[in-house]
Amino acid sequence: MTRHLPPLNALRAFEAAARHLSFAKAAEELAVTPAAVSHQIRQLEEWIGLGLFVRLTRKVALTEAGRSSLPHLTQAFDQMEEAMTRLRGRDRDRVLTLSVIPSFAGRWLVPNIEAFNKMYPDIDVRISANPAMVDFRSGDVDIGIRFGAGNYPGLKVDTLFIEQYAPLCSPDLLKGPHPLNSPADLVHHTLLHHDSEYVDEPAPDWRMWLKFEGIDEIDTDRGPRFSFADHAIQAAIGGQGVLLGRLTLAQADIDAGRLVRPFGSAIPSKLGYFLVRPKDRKDRMRVTAFREWILLEMKSRYEKT
Repeated sequence: MTRHLPPLNALRAFEAAARHLSFAKAAEELAVTPAAVSHQIRQLEEWIGLGLFVRLTRKVALTEAGRSSLPHLTQAFDQMEEAMTRLRGRDRDRVLTLSVIPSFAGRWLVPNIEAFNKMYPDIDVRISANPAMVDFRSGDVDIGIRFGAGNYPGLKVDTLFIEQYAPLCSPDLLKGPHPLNSPADLVHHTLLHHDSEYVDEPAPDWRMWLKFEGIDEIDTDRGPRFSFADHAIQAAIGGQGVLLGRLTLAQADIDAGRLVRPFGSAIPSKLGYFLVRPKDRKDRMRVTAFREWILLEMKSRYEKT
């Protein structure tokens, strides 16, 4: 049977532009220019002999023909995607790919993911530990977990937890010639620093904490600096100095006695860990399952009652 269809690229351009009601957003999704999207849609309108958009000064609107055809076209693309997934031999709801900032992957997710695996043995989890923001347009990643202030335009965002910062050290530093009994004793110890990776809000540092404690005679510029939080925590566990660290991220080491809080108050921050996923992509079973599981874990562990 011969099918009389317009060019596939023209159909893709129309479907994306109609969903977003924006040529610019469609161009971003398809990795082309807005002019290319406009050209493809003009070709499609000429091919069918009908207008699909009303071009206004700062926006576009669908005509009746455009509105009526969009659901069928979207369904057709979904069915094509399903067919291609099956041809590649992949079960679309079996593999869950997570893009996770390395500190969270190493300190929280990997030690706890077995609980999810036991609940959902039919889902295969793939963890990509990457500090860079994920590009969901590639289609390879289902969920991202980021550290920052929660400002992620164009994405659905769930707060996992907001971090607090406090001094952390090896229990070995509580004894010896200069035991850590009070914040003033820090003058005898190395300060460890973590320069927070990829954040859009300043993180608490030693200068802020010591000012909070009313201490100003300690040089807060001295001491080694680490790019990743888990490296800084490991240095503190090894007795290399005292870290102003993220409490939630270090909680397992505190519980195990590898780290202690020698003194002082915790400083709250505006920074935390956030689960992100595309707004324009319907959550599939594997995504919903992981989201519900991790939010329940966070609530049971960290929510104050």
